[in-house]
Amino acid sequence: MTTGYSFFHLAAQALGWGGATEPVFGVARAKPRYDVVVVGGGGHGLATAYYLAKEHGVTDVAVLEKGWLGGGNTGRNTTIVRADYLLPGNRDFFGHALTMWSGLSRELNFNVMFSPRGYLDLAHSDGQLDHFIRRANGLKLRGIEARVVDIETLRRLEPALAIGAEPPVPVLGGLVQDGAGTARHDAVAWGYARAAHRLGVDIVQNCEVTGFKLGGNRIAGVETSHGVIETDTVVVSTAGHSSVLAAMAGLSLPIETYAVQAFVSEPLKPILHRVTNMNIGFAYASQTDKGEIVMGGNLEPLASYAQRGSVVRIGEVASKLVHILPFLSRVRMMRAWGGIADIAADGSAIVGPTPVGGFYLNAGWGYSGFKATPAAGWCMAHTVATGKPHPLIEPFALDRFVSGALLDEGGTGPYTWLH
Repeated sequence: MTTGYSFFHLAAQALGWGGATEPVFGVARAKPRYDVVVVGGGGHGLATAYYLAKEHGVTDVAVLEKGWLGGGNTGRNTTIVRADYLLPGNRDFFGHALTMWSGLSRELNFNVMFSPRGYLDLAHSDGQLDHFIRRANGLKLRGIEARVVDIETLRRLEPALAIGAEPPVPVLGGLVQDGAGTARHDAVAWGYARAAHRLGVDIVQNCEVTGFKLGGNRIAGVETSHGVIETDTVVVSTAGHSSVLAAMAGLSLPIETYAVQAFVSEPLKPILHRVTNMNIGFAYASQTDKGEIVMGGNLEPLASYAQRGSVVRIGEVASKLVHILPFLSRVRMMRAWGGIADIAADGSAIVGPTPVGGFYLNAGWGYSGFKATPAAGWCMAHTVATGKPHPLIEPFALDRFVSGALLDEGGTGPYTWLH
């Protein structure tokens, strides 16, 4: 009886017969004052608010979103989750993030659809293969899963790949991270929003930040389209618009913003088992649960805040991928979209306090923002609540551009192109 009732109850809800359904998260009006204001209602901002409330008991928090929740870069990425970085700062941070992803649905009591289908990075030269061996060894020494495989193993793992040691695209092996994969980007935003709301966080949509009030060299408030909100603590987590928000507080960041485009094919039967990255020219593909092939590549060539790409980039990425996935030449493209990425001068994120008192920054993630979501929010919440940067984000400090302790992580995304 219970099973039958549940089925008909769900059917009635789907047909609109069951009355109004509860919203996933509450809609709030901004109060005149908060202990903490988080600017940006994407995954990072919502995660920061959630962990502030859950881990540190800081519940007098507002998340301000200019548009709709998750409507920025959180909803404009390719949902890839991996932790295959070489340098200690990035390696340890993303290794921790990957462990958080595996338990995130249980943590939030909301299915974020994390799928550890695996990540494959193809090596096209002896030098690249040596680099992958070094990277895999470094990861394993820190307890992060990774392995290097030869051509024969690649053929068993991904039968659809056309690979070999001969041109035009030689493949000599690959780096495999079996616990990596994908997650549903909007579900991540909704899950964090619902969990944060239930802990007392106010989520205010359609609320644009137009400036900051400063008292001396400290934050005193946030100027918004809903009026002035007084606060002593602001966390800016606005992805591609970080430089714009920082400038309102008198900060100039070593960041440039570029559009990044992705596109998706019509649905196909299961054929590509892992997220697969082709390093010659940089192009990658993965298959969704619905069967679509999601494809992406490099940044657009000119700095821009436009959330769109170009037909030229689509043709470029497709022409590369058909060399290793020949079936794509007969597949129709269904849609394309674009997001914007902050690229810091050394290719790594900028996270933590700034020279303006009470003003915290979460920026510069480039291609790595979505996969960083849980750990970025967790570390930022610790930093705000304790007043001391979490050890995992100490390498991402803004003052590294003064000290020279750069985190130059080339070869893990579009930063290679910028070089």
